Amino acid sequence: MTRKVLLVDDDAAVREALGQTLELHDLEPVIAGSFVVAKDHISPAFDGVILSDIRMPGRDGFHLLDHTRTVDPELPVILLTGEGDIPMAVKAMGQGAFAFLEKPCAPADLVGALQRALKTRALVLENRRLKVQLEAGDPASRMLFGTSTLAEDLRHRVRAAAATQAEVLVTGAPGSGVSKVAEVIHLMSKAGQGPFVKRPAAGLKPGDLEMLCREAAGGSLFLEEIGALPERTQYAALERIEQGAGARVIAGTTADLDAKVEDGAFSADLFYRLDVMRVRIPSLKERPEDIPVLFRHYAAQAAEQAGLTPPEILPEHLAELMARDWPGNARSLMSAAMRFVLGTADEVGGDAGAGLAEQLARVERSLLAAALGRHKGRASAAAEALKLPRKTLYDKLARHGLKPEDFR
Repeated sequence: MTRKVLLVDDDAAVREALGQTLELHDLEPVIAGSFVVAKDHISPAFDGVILSDIRMPGRDGFHLLDHTRTVDPELPVILLTGEGDIPMAVKAMGQGAFAFLEKPCAPADLVGALQRALKTRALVLENRRLKVQLEAGDPASRMLFGTSTLAEDLRHRVRAAAATQAEVLVTGAPGSGVSKVAEVIHLMSKAGQGPFVKRPAAGLKPGDLEMLCREAAGGSLFLEEIGALPERTQYAALERIEQGAGARVIAGTTADLDAKVEDGAFSADLFYRLDVMRVRIPSLKERPEDIPVLFRHYAAQAAEQAGLTPPEILPEHLAELMARDWPGNARSLMSAAMRFVLGTADEVGGDAGAGLAEQLARVERSLLAAALGRHKGRASAAAEALKLPRKTLYDKLARHGLKPEDFR
């Protein structure tokens, strides 16, 4: 977190005393004796807060506050006065001051107000950074988050799928974002300027399919949970694809479609036609290192929707989140972020009774599972990536009930 404080006061003795107080509390004062000097430091990129006296010759603290609000309305300004003037305090708060303190101010009160302002500033700058990251690059970069190898591999496969005109099968666990990935593929493909028609496959009749193809002409037709497509419609779908559907067909499933084919519950011919380009979405359990960036994004999004300032996300919160399995994947993480922002959950992740040993064990299990997932169940490669002897890896896998073959 940033610790920079732009300290503005025309009295050199006061500046020195306040500067020493800030340094004693591990804050970094940037000294200015007037508005003219201070304004050169004020910009949307300033990674700190402002502490200013009100009564100064020439342009006073209110001028400084007005200027700051013009440059960056989200840059916190704390105003100091020795007057004890209540109307002045009301005016300061009404003009957008973060806080108003009376001199002489107790160090604990001063530092407490500054620390609250610094936390607010850090959150604002982090949210801006994430927004810039989202707005940069192609839809895969903007909409599919994560810094892990698996996340980058997903973006690579999405780009590869979008570059072809072939049918695509998107697979993933419930809540992992199958529909979202399908939409990104559509947006990045040649059909991206056309319509994106999304319909559940369950209950579709052959006639419905024909109508949907016309509706999606020139764009993409996304069939959700393709494994639930009725048998007679499966054959109609195969026929439409082979004859030219008039739209790019993208199918999605959270079920094991390979098993359905093997059991005879789904047409093998249609399956192989759809499985020309498969895009598998890794679960959060496989990539716990992506949870912090996802949670920050969802929290910022939830706060914006609710018109709230996102609460501070502490490192221990993120560690607890990474320790969970998240069977609901992105959907449940998004829900947790919303509860966190609204203050309706005591703990970000849930199990408040878990001790340090249990939380560390959960994090270790998540990292082991992520390594196995990245290396498709190859224990030797996972051991090398984690810098563990193979015997130690196998001991840890046995302790956590993990089997390499489950990740192949």
